[in-house]
Amino acid sequence: MKTNFAEELKWRGMLHDIMPGTEELLNKEMVTGYIGFDPTSDSLGVGNMVQIMTLLHFQRAGHKPVALVGGATGMVGDPSGKSAERNLLDETTLNHNLNSQRKQLEKFLDFNCGDNSAEIVNNYDWFKGFSFLEFIRDVGKHISVNYMMAKDSVKNRLENGMSFTEFSYQLVQGYDFYYLWKNRGIKLQMGGSDQWGNIVTGTELIRRKGAGEAFAITTPLIKKADGTKFGKTESGNVWLDRSKTSPYKFYQFWLNASDEDAKTFIRIFTLMNKEEIEVLEAEHEKAKHLRVLQKALAKDITIRVHSEQDYNSAVEASEILFKGSLEDLARLEEGLFIDIFDGVPQFDISHSDADNGINVIELLAEKTQIFPSKGEARKMIAGGGVSLNKAKIEDPEMKIDGSSLINNKYILVQKGKKNYFVIKAL
Repeated sequence: MKTNFAEELKWRGMLHDIMPGTEELLNKEMVTGYIGFDPTSDSLGVGNMVQIMTLLHFQRAGHKPVALVGGATGMVGDPSGKSAERNLLDETTLNHNLNSQRKQLEKFLDFNCGDNSAEIVNNYDWFKGFSFLEFIRDVGKHISVNYMMAKDSVKNRLENGMSFTEFSYQLVQGYDFYYLWKNRGIKLQMGGSDQWGNIVTGTELIRRKGAGEAFAITTPLIKKADGTKFGKTESGNVWLDRSKTSPYKFYQFWLNASDEDAKTFIRIFTLMNKEEIEVLEAEHEKAKHLRVLQKALAKDITIRVHSEQDYNSAVEASEILFKGSLEDLARLEEGLFIDIFDGVPQFDISHSDADNGINVIELLAEKTQIFPSKGEARKMIAGGGVSLNKAKIEDPEMKIDGSSLINNKYILVQKGKKNYFVIKAL
């Protein structure tokens, strides 16, 4: 059953601005609408998922979604929300990035469902033969400098300066909308709230140059409840490409969401309906420590972005971390083991030391600096506070040898309840 697109966005908390007349248009006919994606990386990140989900809901409402990958605009650089000008990319790098992103978008949108099949377009296709003189004659004359200066994306940068290249960006994006309106019958552009000014420049160009009418919808920019930027961790962006962010880390990103964020994210990033989400929320409230919302969110999005097998592996790895045994650790592939303990302090020892055998106190206090002294290590072992490969150390005279190595390379040390260390035999 088709959904009402605007109403769907509203209850999910995904509607920021909507141009007058847009809802009436959507209720009257099948509308073709598009969203632009930045091609400065060869992978989309979880920050792009808001717009991917917007296109998904758009298609589910019976409309035709178009993803525009900005091969031309990527050469210019959008100043919206930026404090400094970004590096421009050469054509070879851009083409690589575009092809990679195209493959990711194809995992979410249906490209074979008849009239409202999704499409991908590249604005380089219509800009590559457009000369500068033609552009300022045919496009630039329709939009005044005063109009362009009034945009927040320009005003916010005037104090520190911005290049003409970035200043002209809104004209380039505006022409995208005009071109797609004229040649592809696209009447709606969508995007994040920081894109409102650029989108409206497009509707204005359509009005002034084409004597036509076009519409706009924007979604709110997602921020976490603690005010930090969504889509980033201490180690950087969370990507959809498994080689940049492993499925395990991807799963953990969602699983570690706060209760407040999980309530927001499960509406935006899953296709669950309102009733399903409310049932999960009620279940979550009864036993918050079970993290019902976070688990449902992490499962849904990890399967969609990666696979059910990747999700199952991530869950298994998470359980091993908290209650697994040496046998469980030994079963882990080396890459997954490294993923799980990425970021924990690591120490190197020689493989020959491990093969010959080392006293556990010597290992913890001399070969590594997990403990500042042998006395400190001995004291904590006596108190039952040290584990090796998930097994509590009871004998301070215990010898560690090659049989203690996970994957013939690693020893996992746990000090207290939460402090992990990895010792690597080289």
